[in-house]
Amino acid sequence: MERILPFTEEHEMFRKAIRSYVENEIVPQYDKWEEEGIVPREAFKSMGNYGFLCPWLEEKHGGAGADFLYSVISCEEFGRKSIVGFFAFLHSDIAAPYIASYGTEEQKQKWLPDCASGDKILAVAMTEPEAGSDLAAMRTTAVRDGGDYVLNGSKTFISNGILADLIIVAAKTDPAAGSKGISLFVVERGMPGFERGKRIPKIGMHCQDTAELFFDNCRVPAGNLLGRENEGFIYLMEKLQQERLMAAILNQSLAERCLEITLDYVKERKLFGKSLSKFQNTQFTLAEVATEIQLGRSFVDALILQHMEGKNVIQGVSMAKYWVCEMLNRVATRCLQLFGGYGYCKEYEISRLFVDARVQTIYAGTSEVMKLIISRGLGL
Repeated sequence: MERILPFTEEHEMFRKAIRSYVENEIVPQYDKWEEEGIVPREAFKSMGNYGFLCPWLEEKHGGAGADFLYSVISCEEFGRKSIVGFFAFLHSDIAAPYIASYGTEEQKQKWLPDCASGDKILAVAMTEPEAGSDLAAMRTTAVRDGGDYVLNGSKTFISNGILADLIIVAAKTDPAAGSKGISLFVVERGMPGFERGKRIPKIGMHCQDTAELFFDNCRVPAGNLLGRENEGFIYLMEKLQQERLMAAILNQSLAERCLEITLDYVKERKLFGKSLSKFQNTQFTLAEVATEIQLGRSFVDALILQHMEGKNVIQGVSMAKYWVCEMLNRVATRCLQLFGGYGYCKEYEISRLFVDARVQTIYAGTSEVMKLIISRGLGL
C-alpha cells in the first residue's frame, strides 16, 4: 500500500544516506554495544558529523531547517535494523525541542549547535522513584537562592542518563501548587551536587544507558531556567505529543522488521519436507500480522501529517502509543513462535526484537495511562 506522506526526492536522498550509515556504521558494532551496555559517545558525534542529529534546527543553531519527515525517516531507518537501544531520536526529537521551543536566544546559541554536532548529548529527567506517570507527585525541588536555584531530589529510569551532558530536569519551584508549580532546568555535566547512579541493568535494550540521577544541593544558575518559572508542566504536556508520536513511529518500524525477517525465515525453513511458509498456520498467522501492521502504518502516517500541520492530536497519538506498542508485542511474540527454538537464541534478530518490545508499552507513558488519556478525551 502506497504511503500518504509527501516524501520528496530530497527526503529519499536523505533516507538513502542514513540507511547506508545505519547498515555500515551501526549494525556491525551494535552487538558489541549491547554487550558493553552502552552506546559510545563517538556514535552521537558521528551522527552529528553527517548532519543526522536535529536536522530540523535552524541553520543559525546548527541544523538544516529540515521538516519533520527527516526525523520520521531517521527513526524508521533505525527501526528497520532493530536498532532500539541507540536513543538518537530522544536526543534529537524529544529533548532538543524543549530548548528550541522554550529557550532564550542566548540559551539556544549556547547549547543547540553542540546538540546538532553531537558534542553534547541530551536527556530529559521527569520520572522519580515515587512519581512516574503522575508528574504532579514529583518531589524534586528547586529553591531560588540569589543568582542560582538549589535542586534537591532524585530521578530514575532516565534514558541517556549516563552519557548526557545536558539534562532537562523537572522540579517543583512551588511545591504547594502541585502541577502548577513545576519548572524546567538545564542541568549540565559537572555541576556541583549533581551525581549519577550506576547504569540500571535491564532485560532488554542493553546498550541504552538508563540511570538514576541525584541532586544534593545542586546549584543551577538562574540562567539555566528553561522558559518561565512554574510553567514546566505546560511545557511537558505540549511536548508529549511529539514524544509519543516518535514512540509510535519507532514501534511501527520494529513491527515491520519483525514481519520482514520472519517472511524470509519461513520461506527458507523446511519442516516435514516442505517450506514452513506452505503450512496454512504460517500463512494465516502472517496474514493476520501483516494486516495489523498495515493498520498501524495507515494510522501513524495520518497522525504524522496532522502533527506536521500543527494540529492538536493528543488523543490520536495516545491511541497510537497504546495500540502500536501493544501491536508490536503481539507481532514479535507470534513471529518468534514461527522461528521455533531458534527464535529463543540470541544469534537470531527476532529474539532481540521480542525482548526489546516489552518496554515499549511502559516508557513514554504506559498503555494504562494512554487509555486514561483516551477515556478523558471521550468525556468519561
